Amino acid sequence: MRSSFRVERRTEARLLCSDLVTLSWRDPAGKSRQEIVNLEDISRSGACVQSEVAVEERTKVEITMGTITLRGQVRYSRRDELGYFIGVLFESGSRWSREAYEPKHLFDPRTLVRKQRNGS
Repeated sequence: MRSSFRVERRTEARLLCSDLVTLSWRDPAGKSRQEIVNLEDISRSGACVQSEVAVEERTKVEITMGTITLRGQVRYSRRDELGYFIGVLFESGSRWSREAYEPKHLFDPRTLVRKQRNGS
């Protein structure tokens, strides 16, 4: 569970999930790096992954999920007691869709709000 408060910056719905994906990037020395990370949440324009290693802000990365690879840039990398939470903004030509790849344990938190409004 994340301990720090963050301002929501995505304009699309952020869906919670838990799935192992591959994060690839080049470190400051130019060495190719690859880690298996946990996909925490995703939207059409970005994602948050949990990693055991930090990735510097503004680093170009690729996230491979199943058969698709999305390209983006690290917007933040925050240390937590569980590791690093890394926010990625996808490039304009690289957008996620549920049809292309559906993460395991996908949950739309807006369903709770709708249930509360409907009295369920």
